[in-house]
Amino acid sequence: MARLRLGILVSGTGTNLGAILDAVARRDLDAEVRLVISNIEQAPALERASKAGVPARAISHRGYATREEFDRALVTAFREAKVEWVVLAGFMRLLSTEFLATFAGRIINIHPALLPAFPGVNAQRRALEHGVKVSGCTVHFVDEAVDSGPIIAQRAVPVHDDDDESSLRQRILVEEHALLVQVLQALAADRVQVIARANLRPLVSVRAS
Repeated sequence: MARLRLGILVSGTGTNLGAILDAVARRDLDAEVRLVISNIEQAPALERASKAGVPARAISHRGYATREEFDRALVTAFREAKVEWVVLAGFMRLLSTEFLATFAGRIINIHPALLPAFPGVNAQRRALEHGVKVSGCTVHFVDEAVDSGPIIAQRAVPVHDDDDESSLRQRILVEEHALLVQVLQALAADRVQVIARANLRPLVSVRAS
């Protein structure tokens, strides 16, 4: 079983990052977080990483003329840190084709909805507006479209009659933390297989531990 060498991209508080760091510290996850990068200089996630003794740095997208130039800076930083897998843990930017090609098949994202329903931002709000009775979270591979890559795993969360956006978000977040760590451990154990299908989107198989 190989230890995953992770690079984490964040834009906010970093609660999913915290779940990863805690799982590594408990030895529940065979991984090493090599570098955390945020495009927001004051993102609380950076402090969370630093307190855990993990290298963390801000690379502001505002300092680059194009998305491609910004992504090249990310690629350079991750290569220098010897990152093999990239995790989007609340990273609020789309990645360029060049970045996706560099880490092809090795980028995963956590999304607060049961994809393909409610991709993009404000997923919890839109779930409530549509009156769904079940929401949840999805971990998927990242491709060039928004939240459209092959789905690895999902967890369902019931929507209560008295839910608002905040309460639903918090209940989904609990499941996000658990699911993300579960998927990363499956990757570390080589239990995740992407199955190509002619004229169809790839299918992901996760073997039981």
